[in-house]
Amino acid sequence: MQKILLTLKKALRSSFLVVCLMVSISLSGSFILVQQASYATTLEELKLVPQEYKPNYEEKINRANEYDPGVGVEEEERQEAYEQAIKDSKNLNTIEKTYERNLKAEKEQNPPESFGEKAKEVIEKVTGK
Repeated sequence: MQKILLTLKKALRSSFLVVCLMVSISLSGSFILVQQASYATTLEELKLVPQEYKPNYEEKINRANEYDPGVGVEEEERQEAYEQAIKDSKNLNTIEKTYERNLKAEKEQNPPESFGEKAKEVIEKVTGK
């Protein structure tokens, strides 16, 4: 009889522990607050920049070139691609031509490997050369 009471006591104790843990987990979930997304600048930084100052295309390029000449070149290419995309988006026919042009440029940058080249690489890996 004592063994039955001891096992019953252990079972009640473990089930009580499980219930307490479940309640504490659910309560802790209700206290978690979602933080709002932060912006890149603070209010103090926004006050330092005048409202009328918005850099134009040339100023952005010049500032990028001061930072690093390669960045300035990338900024120029990005701006040219943006202007070209605006022109192309005005007509449906040019959108298709633009897609084909972009696909061709992508293939030139990353040419697909032929079956022979892949087989050659596999053979070199297997043979250990």
